[in-house]
Amino acid sequence: MSILVVGSIGLDNIKTPFGKVENILGGSAIHFSYSASFFSPVNVVGVIGEDFPDEHFNPLRERGVDLRGVETKKGKTFRWSGSYDYDLNQAHTLETQLNVLEEFNPNLLNEYEESKFVFLANIDPELQLEVLKQIKDPYIVVGDTMNFWIEHKKDALMKTLKNLDILLMNDSEARELCGTHSLLEAAQKILRLGPSTVIIKKGEHGALMFTDSTHFAAPAYPLEEINDPTGAGDSFAGGFLGHLAQTKDFSEATIRRAVVFGSVMASYNVEDFGPKKLQKLTTQEIEKRYKEFEAITRF
Repeated sequence: MSILVVGSIGLDNIKTPFGKVENILGGSAIHFSYSASFFSPVNVVGVIGEDFPDEHFNPLRERGVDLRGVETKKGKTFRWSGSYDYDLNQAHTLETQLNVLEEFNPNLLNEYEESKFVFLANIDPELQLEVLKQIKDPYIVVGDTMNFWIEHKKDALMKTLKNLDILLMNDSEARELCGTHSLLEAAQKILRLGPSTVIIKKGEHGALMFTDSTHFAAPAYPLEEINDPTGAGDSFAGGFLGHLAQTKDFSEATIRRAVVFGSVMASYNVEDFGPKKLQKLTTQEIEKRYKEFEAITRF
């Protein structure tokens, strides 16, 4: 069953201790789509400028990703420049140019309104709400957010949270949103705001899943080579929601497996710059690493 993703599409300049790239394909919708497309068909809603190189989309088209919902507007494409030190958990934003994304107003195709699996990537919570108004009867809505929206559009974010089934966010964002250092307390507060499941991403330390009745911890895959963590969270979301859409099973056991698939996809994402690794990835490699996750977590 197909997944609808609404998020950013951009061109990134990235520098890490292990290399540097310019004008590489990026954005939350891109990393999510590559990851999720290994599990289920993906429909993308986003916006690009007239300067966007169309050939960037060819690998996505080859994976069967539906790009009819991507609008081309007069102006320049969203651009982000960032750097990382040896602590790859912390991105340093050097420059953000919203460009056409600043006036982005998602208008879904009629068939997209019937989407049963929806990922609201890290965009303005007011836009997330506009998308939700257009979706008729979804099975699962997963949302992401960031500290900027917590600090500048918290009221709109709170309204969005009421309409989410699952919230993804990193540990610092969860602490900031809830005003506590305790991730357990933060998760409990978020669950009272609307979502039935909260997944807190901890970068190289894995991910935590919380519901009203239980919690689950998945480690990060131990890697020898990490080049670029940009988009790891969106790749996690793609593997996670992709597995749920593939199985159409929302039991706790399946959600736990989905968390592990999310960790698998994030681990591949960080091995190269931008989505380069995901472009070359195979289903066999995903299955192999999933089994390795099972081995390292069994006791």
